[in-house]
Amino acid sequence: MKRDLSKQLNDVAQEAGFDCLGIIGVDEVADLRSALEHFVLDGRHGNMDWLCDHLERRAHPTGLWSDVRSVIMLGMNYGPDSDPLAGLDQKSNGVISVYAKGKDYHSIINKRLKRVAGWLVQMTGEQVKVFVDTAPVTEKPLAASAGLGWQGKHTNIVSRDYGSWLFLGAIFTTVELASSEAGGDHCGGCERCLDICPTEALIAPYQLDARRCISYLTIEYKGHIERDLREKMGNHIFGCDDCLAVCPWNKFAKLASEQRFHPRAQCDNSPLQELLILDDAAFRERFKGTPIKRAGRDCFVRNVLIACGNSGDVGLVGDIQPLLEDDEPVVRAMAVWALSQLMEAGAFESLKKRVMLKENDADVVNEWERRK
Repeated sequence: MKRDLSKQLNDVAQEAGFDCLGIIGVDEVADLRSALEHFVLDGRHGNMDWLCDHLERRAHPTGLWSDVRSVIMLGMNYGPDSDPLAGLDQKSNGVISVYAKGKDYHSIINKRLKRVAGWLVQMTGEQVKVFVDTAPVTEKPLAASAGLGWQGKHTNIVSRDYGSWLFLGAIFTTVELASSEAGGDHCGGCERCLDICPTEALIAPYQLDARRCISYLTIEYKGHIERDLREKMGNHIFGCDDCLAVCPWNKFAKLASEQRFHPRAQCDNSPLQELLILDDAAFRERFKGTPIKRAGRDCFVRNVLIACGNSGDVGLVGDIQPLLEDDEPVVRAMAVWALSQLMEAGAFESLKKRVMLKENDADVVNEWERRK
């Protein structure tokens, strides 16, 4: 009976638009408390306090919902149509992570999860809860345990069928379902993901220090990014796919069948010059309905300015200078840094004398004083 229900569930998930499904019985889920505590005690979570605020609930599904008996993990392929690494050579354009170039996946997956969960309730009369990055759920370990793939050395899920390009969603249920067969780790001796990481955020196989990760720095972190990391960020302005894109298993990846995951023109590695002029209203309008809105205009422009400083494109100097008058210190500070990378020493010193007279923010002044 359990096996038949699991098979029917897989058919319903495919009809709803999911590319893969796996199931793990709650008694078979490993408790992650020790690993999570180690990660947090080492400070590798950065300022993502939500990772430690509910550590007990995150460590095991029963910590979040004591009645859960099975966890259904579902995946949707968002494979790109070209190599994400190609954009890194276009220094005057800002590179945006593949997952963020289309419509925000949360709403798409949530609706489909509810469709599958609704069918299960109809069939069994049991209870369900659905999650898409909205609760303390350890999606990647659960997906690996449920057989969707394995956690690669870059800590993300790798699939035999879809490479590194899977969005994940979860359904917790009180139904006891037959578990799927978990697959093994197929990274072998490959360490391409570790070797390519620009900031050395992958401190060892399967170990990430978020404080150095470009995705964390450009999305989660709202402060002044350390100087030693800026040049290593290159032209990444929202997220980073380097460790994902280099994975050999991507040779089996497929183009996303969901059209809404395909890149929108305004999100597809646009010229930095276009992005420098965005005020809050223009930022919201340009990126509405996409994950990019999460960064907020100020931090996004901060990222764009870092990319400008790394571009070597002196033609951007005139577009950067107006941001020395921006309302946000983090923007003004990065405008200073970008100009310090692009302007000749004499011109920069002349500009410094004019601007510093009215600057009173310590972080911004510090950037003026620390020209390389």
